[in-house]
Amino acid sequence: MACFYSASLAGNPTGVDTNAEDVSYFKPFTKETGIEVKTVAPVSFAKVKSQVQTGTYEFDVSNFGIVELEQARVENLIEPFDRSIIDRSKLAMGKFSGDAVPSVVLGYCMAYRKDKFPNGGPKSWADFWDVKKFPGNRGLYNRSFTDLAYALLADGVPLDKVYPMDLDRAFKKMNEIKPHIKVWWEQTTQSQQLLRDGEVDMLPMANARAQELIDQGVPVEIVWNGTENTTSYYFVVKGTPRAKAAMKFIEFTYRAEPQANFCKLLNYGPSNPEAFKHIDAATTAKMPSAPDHAKVSFYPDGVWLAPNLAALKERWTQWLAT
Repeated sequence: MACFYSASLAGNPTGVDTNAEDVSYFKPFTKETGIEVKTVAPVSFAKVKSQVQTGTYEFDVSNFGIVELEQARVENLIEPFDRSIIDRSKLAMGKFSGDAVPSVVLGYCMAYRKDKFPNGGPKSWADFWDVKKFPGNRGLYNRSFTDLAYALLADGVPLDKVYPMDLDRAFKKMNEIKPHIKVWWEQTTQSQQLLRDGEVDMLPMANARAQELIDQGVPVEIVWNGTENTTSYYFVVKGTPRAKAAMKFIEFTYRAEPQANFCKLLNYGPSNPEAFKHIDAATTAKMPSAPDHAKVSFYPDGVWLAPNLAALKERWTQWLAT
């Protein structure tokens, strides 16, 4: 027996991620259940939709970010869980639903070059916007809702009030920082290169990539305050004949020990809080979902973003071009 898995971890799959999944999830799951996990790449919303419409299934289980997940729910592309396999009462999680389980947490945190700020660097998005107190080259992630959220935080909006977004207020604040942005980066490797080479002095980037620079000896500091935490959600494609095997795999990925093993390899944060019992304090301190970091971070609101994202992207593109 097998289930076929097409991964898109937080929308950013890499070979390193797949290797970690193989060690932490695939092999131990197969050893326990006899169900082999076979990977298929790449995944896309269009592929999932096509499978449901045609009844031809290349893969059974995948993961989407929260916006795509909400869109898939609207279009009825997700198989509801069999509660005999995935029981809500047995999952230690706050945002459980009947059709998806969160995978690991990736944080888009601020990072800066310590050698450019010997007296201490920025500690908030308000500081990032303060070009007089913290002069230097800046970069931003070219993703509309992420930057607009940072803008609102810089303008004094509390973490729990970022959504629903006051777009006029956010774009007004973006106007202040736009002339000071040297690079609008789009790939995680690009963000690393920019900071490693010193082309920019500060920018938001994936926490695991920032930590990789630190481990390589680059003088980088991570600022957890105001981090945008994102996660992808495991789900079963509607109508697949291998749904039960797929659900068993999803249940396994949420267990504390396998999730801890995966996160320790990549410095992602576990979504299951019980996983921290299997992670030492020094490693926990590098993770975005660590309790202290979670208190000063926020998550995108997929329910609000899903119907608004197309118009938001259009407005963002026009704003960038002017």
